Amino acid sequence: MKTPEYREISTHQSSIFISKAGEGPPLLLLHGFPQTHLMWRNIMPLLSDNFTVVCADLPGYGRSGCPPSAPDHMPHAKRTMARALVDVMRQLGFQQFSVIGHDRGGRVAYRMALDHPEVIRSVAVLDILPTAEAWNRADKKFALDFWPWSLLAQAPPLPEKILERCSREIVDNALDEWGTPGEIFTPEIREAYYGSFNDPQRIHAICEEYRAAATVDPAHDLADLEKHRQIECPLLALWSKYLDLTHGAENILSMWNRWARNVQGANIPAGHFFPEEKPSETAALLRNFLRKHKSGI
Repeated sequence: MKTPEYREISTHQSSIFISKAGEGPPLLLLHGFPQTHLMWRNIMPLLSDNFTVVCADLPGYGRSGCPPSAPDHMPHAKRTMARALVDVMRQLGFQQFSVIGHDRGGRVAYRMALDHPEVIRSVAVLDILPTAEAWNRADKKFALDFWPWSLLAQAPPLPEKILERCSREIVDNALDEWGTPGEIFTPEIREAYYGSFNDPQRIHAICEEYRAAATVDPAHDLADLEKHRQIECPLLALWSKYLDLTHGAENILSMWNRWARNVQGANIPAGHFFPEEKPSETAALLRNFLRKHKSGI
């Protein structure tokens, strides 16, 4: 793989930092919490022979800008992020593309497919359920295992102050508790992920995204359900051992079938961060899905 090109692209709110490499049909990769575009460091080379791969830092993370906040949290809603990233891809010359998102990025990805069906060729969502579905099934286990959902959605300044004072401990807890023990997260990678939590403005943006996920995002989901709107393009759901233990393949696919017309999925027996733990296996499933639906070679 050639050395990636790095760019900062202005949007209607702030800016998006991207890494771009490869040739072929365009493919956008979106990371989750507490990561940056670096989570795709071992997958990008495996896909860039067949695709033009664009890895973006979500707003507030990494080297992307921080949108201004608002009482309704709309500047940090997945709908707003999706619009900004569609604009970024258009500025790169891509009127249509496929999108893959893990964790928070997966929520942006499926919202993008719902709101911009003329743009998205296919979508893959990694280790998530639709936001409204997740909240509807929230219980004690959900609250304890996935504490960022409720903690970071609290009113400011409480979660911001916690993140400012315990940023490394919070990032380490997420990586170590949701992952699989090993040497995947080197000191260098951890330092890169800590970076999003060293700046009060970024910390606030990350908390605002979680506040949006507890308010406007599920409201947008439920509005789509009421209107019987579904994702029109092919959707691939991949999930970890943790989601599999909690819900099982049948339930996971059943949930996604409520949201998309053409769904397939598979379990990857690894932790939540399986794109980093098992990049070869993950890339192979993604490539086969894209090829099958003529989104790639």
